[in-house]
Amino acid sequence: MPGQKFGPAWFPGVIAIGLAACGGLLVFSGLRQASPWLRWPEWIGRRRPLLGVGGVVAGLLFYVFAADALGFHLTGVVLLTLWVRLLGGSWRVAVVVGVVATVAIHLSFYKLLRVPLPWGVFEQYAF
Repeated sequence: MPGQKFGPAWFPGVIAIGLAACGGLLVFSGLRQASPWLRWPEWIGRRRPLLGVGGVVAGLLFYVFAADALGFHLTGVVLLTLWVRLLGGSWRVAVVVGVVATVAIHLSFYKLLRVPLPWGVFEQYAF
């Protein structure tokens, strides 16, 4: 927005600084404990957690390739509903979370941050 002292790179820059600080603390903590650098967690052998991780990664890839064609709204509702269901929620909760979270994310980006999201198949209803 005009008149602000920070630009579009401000928010990602703040997040990057926070992630770098957290990463540095994790490395420092690991070096102090002298633990192995790579150790598989216990859940790696169980089916449901692997499906959850795989579903989130596959969903992110799906969003990257489908969001422009289908639009953020349709893709967001579908992905969030499937993710909540895959991670153990009921269908009722999954659908409510998918719709409410997609609307909240849209309003956050569109109204607060003034960042347009792709409308895709709903382009004729864009406001």
